[in-house]
Amino acid sequence: MSSIPAATDVLDASVDVLPLPDVAERLNQPITRVHQALRDRHLIAIRRKGVLLVPAAFLNDEGEIVKGLVGTITVLHDSGFGPDEMLRWLFAEDETLPGTPIDALRGDRGREVKRRAQALAF
Repeated sequence: MSSIPAATDVLDASVDVLPLPDVAERLNQPITRVHQALRDRHLIAIRRKGVLLVPAAFLNDEGEIVKGLVGTITVLHDSGFGPDEMLRWLFAEDETLPGTPIDALRGDRGREVKRRAQALAF
């Protein structure tokens, strides 16, 4: 078993995911940095058919992790969420945002997403 943490495959099949080598290429980093980002909870991976995959929505067009994602993952983790629950929440439709929390992070609405993540702890 890998020392790299991974969630179960809780994502809808329509969610675009990337294998770790592709994530490393998009981030312009060695794959060992991607492994470390997963261990440090900067990213969350799923395991699908034995392959580790990261949601493509976690990366922006400039080859970086989406602004606010790392802080949101930290808040959710500190609130007692596991990787499966984090992914479900990040990709769940929310009419009040609108869209999903990951869509809001990608749309530069990180403060609102973090505020909502903090509210989940109570």
